[in-house]
Amino acid sequence: MRHTALTLCLLAAVSLLTGCEALGIETATQVAAKKEAEGKAIGSACRHAVRSIESCFSNYPRAGKAAVFAGWREMDQYMRENSVVGMPSEPESGTAPAAADGAKHGAESQKS
Repeated sequence: MRHTALTLCLLAAVSLLTGCEALGIETATQVAAKKEAEGKAIGSACRHAVRSIESCFSNYPRAGKAAVFAGWREMDQYMRENSVVGMPSEPESGTAPAAADGAKHGAESQKS
């Protein structure tokens, strides 16, 4: 009887301790690794979108600069080796028509 109770207590303790990871409690090394991976992803996305490293730094100030640069550099090397053409992002559609309308109205008023 004593042996089965001890075994059940050990199983309960082990199951409770393994559940700690399910709670989402991260260690400092896990947080650092996550920030490093996010920075590399940001840098590689900036390079693929044909953005300069400086604009990438200014657009994402909370990302680690070393990780962003490492991701940008890795993507640059990959793109050069495999002849990948960058995909620049499209300009915002809200600002371009407004500027074009203003230019058109200005040209019409000069004709009058």
